[in-house]
Amino acid sequence: MRAGFVISLMFVCGMLASDACAAAQPERPKPVSVPILKDKKARVSVATRKFAERADALLAAAPANKGEWGLLIVDAETGETLYELNADKYFVPASNMKLFTTALALAKLGPDYRFHTTLETRGTVSPEGVLTGDLFLVGRGDPNLSNRRFPYDLKEEFEGPAEKTLAELADVLVAKGIKEIAGDVAGDDSYFPREAYPSGWEIDDMVWEYGAAVSAIVVDDNTVALTLTAGESAGAPVQALVAPSTPDFMVQNDVVTSAAEVKSDLTLTREPNSKIVVIRGSMPAHSTRKLVLAIHDPAEHAAAMLTRLLAERGVKVVGISRSVHVAEPVGAAPRAVLAEHVSVPLGDSVKLVNKISQNLHTEMLLRAAARSTTVWNTPEDLMKFPADFYAVAGIAPGDVIQTDGSGLSRHDLVTPRAIVALLKYAQGQAWFTPYFASLPVSGVDGTLETLMKNTISAGRIHAKTGSVEHVRTRSGFADTVGGRRLIFSFLSNNQGGKNHEVSDALDGLCLAMIEEFDRKPSATRTGKSAH
Repeated sequence: MRAGFVISLMFVCGMLASDACAAAQPERPKPVSVPILKDKKARVSVATRKFAERADALLAAAPANKGEWGLLIVDAETGETLYELNADKYFVPASNMKLFTTALALAKLGPDYRFHTTLETRGTVSPEGVLTGDLFLVGRGDPNLSNRRFPYDLKEEFEGPAEKTLAELADVLVAKGIKEIAGDVAGDDSYFPREAYPSGWEIDDMVWEYGAAVSAIVVDDNTVALTLTAGESAGAPVQALVAPSTPDFMVQNDVVTSAAEVKSDLTLTREPNSKIVVIRGSMPAHSTRKLVLAIHDPAEHAAAMLTRLLAERGVKVVGISRSVHVAEPVGAAPRAVLAEHVSVPLGDSVKLVNKISQNLHTEMLLRAAARSTTVWNTPEDLMKFPADFYAVAGIAPGDVIQTDGSGLSRHDLVTPRAIVALLKYAQGQAWFTPYFASLPVSGVDGTLETLMKNTISAGRIHAKTGSVEHVRTRSGFADTVGGRRLIFSFLSNNQGGKNHEVSDALDGLCLAMIEEFDRKPSATRTGKSAH
């Protein structure tokens, strides 16, 4: 791993917005049994043959042909395999890993589960309003300590300032008559063992919002905004403003104003564990640029923000703002709860996660599900937690190699068959309704909003997308015009073309699937319909 990195912002802005095994091997969906003709060639249905011809053409076209592809399509009602290609091979799933994590969270916690974030103390409050002792902001994995509006409906919406939830907690303290804190304000994220960056996240990810540090405290996605404002003429200084203010880093601003007709040329550097962000280059006159940067110590950042909000309300804080990452020993004196924030239901959180593909939130769901059962000490122990669930879901042992919850890790590996088995299992569960509702819809919302518009695929593909460098994936459900539901997984790795080219191939595969497998299942077939 290199010591540091320098990133071209023009490039970065074009990138990402990211249970023990069963004793007996679960039964996999079986391919259709077909008779053997005299020429010893297996009989293939007309629909499968036509789809295969179209798929072959799409995958043989440059540059998609340079990469590796894994495809699997099954009938959602019967489990009949309609088409497969490399369905048992490993692929990096990118954000298709979120399908596993969100299903796990819904199964273990339930759609109505709510997170609790509290302000606590062991101190006492005098009649004069002085709290003698430290004030702890205790996080338990709520991913939405922010100003987001819920429930999610077609697009992400915000209301009020980013620190809205912390401000409401501060208001509760003021309403209790607290005027001074004779102690520190501490952000306590020890509910989850400390692991800011899962294995397989790249060093470049850690600077930007999609790679924000994992913590049991998540305030505004553990990010701040760096706004650059150029001067009125070439050579004038460029102003840099970080909001909200944070102790996480300082900005060394080496950007100058260029002529109005010159394009921006910016690089940003933050060395690992450094408290300095260096921004260099030039910006055209009269222009502005907003960069959303990740926080490395979310607990300390949240404590500093809470301290500022208390000061703005006239509450004096005598001590410092700091972070607490290690859980207190068993037998420690209990703390009293002074204020509490209760989250939106988990079903709403899951919908946001899958619609916009929010990496940090997914990591919260994995850890919250695990924490409801056990406390782990190492990342390896955490990743053993989902194995029982995967076995119950009918996923073959070894078909999922998982190192994070979101799919940002380049070390994750899954097979198309594992994804299809998961989705086939999910449709029979009590939590399927919010799970299905969380998937982006082609031409309608989420990460599929702009794709497949003005085609018969529009509104018929409910699927999770995935995208990291050289990887494009799409898995979910397809509803044909004739009313047949399909489950599919299309995974593509080792792609070197432009972003749109593999996406176009995925669009083509979706269209071919809907058109060629439009036969409605026979009424004589058994199985429960999934709608």
